[in-house]
Amino acid sequence: MKDSKIINDPVFGFIKIPEGLLLNIVKHPLMQRLGRIRQLGLASVVYPGAQHTRFQHSLGAFHLMSEAILSLQQKGIFIFDSEAEAMQAAILMHDIGHGPFSHVLENTLIHGITHEEISLLMMEQINREMNGSLNLAMKIFKDEYPKRFLHQLISSQLDMDRLDYLRRDSFFTGVTEGNIGSARIIKMLNVVDDNLVVESKGIYSIENYLTSRRLMYWQVYLHKTTVAYEKVLVNVLNRAKMLARQGKEIFATPPLHYFLYHDTDAFSFHENPEALQNYELLDDNDIWSSVKVWMGNEDKILSTLARDLVERNIFKVEVREEPIRTEEVEEILQRLARQYQVSTEDARYLMSVNTIQKDMYDVHDDHISILYKDGTIKDIAEASELLNVSLLSKKIRKYYICYQRK
Repeated sequence: MKDSKIINDPVFGFIKIPEGLLLNIVKHPLMQRLGRIRQLGLASVVYPGAQHTRFQHSLGAFHLMSEAILSLQQKGIFIFDSEAEAMQAAILMHDIGHGPFSHVLENTLIHGITHEEISLLMMEQINREMNGSLNLAMKIFKDEYPKRFLHQLISSQLDMDRLDYLRRDSFFTGVTEGNIGSARIIKMLNVVDDNLVVESKGIYSIENYLTSRRLMYWQVYLHKTTVAYEKVLVNVLNRAKMLARQGKEIFATPPLHYFLYHDTDAFSFHENPEALQNYELLDDNDIWSSVKVWMGNEDKILSTLARDLVERNIFKVEVREEPIRTEEVEEILQRLARQYQVSTEDARYLMSVNTIQKDMYDVHDDHISILYKDGTIKDIAEASELLNVSLLSKKIRKYYICYQRK
C-alpha cells in the first residue's frame, strides 16, 4: 500500500493523495499555478466568499473520481489499478490549461485556441518530463481508449468536474440551492454496455442536480453584475492591446507584456515555445498588478477602465428579452463620447452589447440514462415525472447592454 499525503478540504474533508505519480502531479509547478487562479474569476464582486482556486477544484474533482472508481468496483465493474490511476491523473489535470479569468482571456489576449487545447499541450509537456507515465491518462482524457465510460467520468453530463464545481461553488458563494448530493449521485452510478448510467433510485438526485445547475448558472456564473464587471476587464485588456499595437509602451508584467505585444493564436502555441512558456507564467496576479498601474496611464480610456476595475465601479447593465436596437446602442455611444470628450470609436470601449444563451439540457446532445431494475434504460427527460422536458430543453437567451456609469 502506497503512503499518502492528506489535504484538508473545506467541502469534502480529508483528501488522500497517494505518493508516486499522483502526488508528483499535485506538486508540479503547472498544477501549483492553479492556486493563483480563482475558480470563479470576478464573481467575488457579487459573492465575496468566492475566493476559491482552480487548484482546490482540481483536488475536489480528484477526490470524487476516487470515490466513483471505488463505488463502481464494488458493483463488479472491472477497472484495473493502472486505469484508476490514469483517470485520477487525468481529472487532476483537466483544468491545467486555464488562464486567469479563463473565458475572458480566451477572447482577448489569445485567439483560436481553447483552454482545453492548452491543457493538452501542458499535459504533453508534463508527460515528457515524467517519461511517458501519463500516456494512458492522456488516452482516456482524449477519449481514445476502448473503455468509453472512463472518459465519461472525466467529461460528460455527469462528470466529476461538474459534480465538484457545483458543490464547491455553492459552498463558497453561499448559494445553498446549488448544493447537490454528489455522494448520492456517485453511489447510484453504474455501467451498461460501456456507458455510464444512473440507477433509478438516484432519479431525484439527478432532478435536483439539473435544477441546481440551472440555478447556479443564472444566479452565479451569469449574474448580471458579474457579467458587467467581466466586460470592464475585457475592454481594458482590449484597449491595452490596441495601444500596444500602436507602438505605445504599456506597463505589464513580462508574461502579460508578451500577450499584449504579440498576436497569439493556436499556430503560435504549437509552433512557438515562447507562447506556452509565457502562458504558463500568467495568473491572476499579472492582470491585477498591471491594471493597478494602468490607473495612472495617460490614455483616458485605459485609466478610466482600470480605475473601474480596481475601485469596483461596475458598468451599468440592462438585461432584455429582445435584441438591443441599433439606434439605442448608437444613442448611448454618442452620450458616452460627449460625457468623456472622446471619439465615438474610443467610446466603444466604455460599453458592451452581448447575447448570453444557456441550455440546461439538450436531449440530442446530452444523455443522462436512468437504469431500471428490469434492465430497461430511459433518458432522464423521459424518466422524470418532475422535470418538464420542453421547459428543461428550452434555450434561454438574454440580451445584455452594459455601459460606463457617469
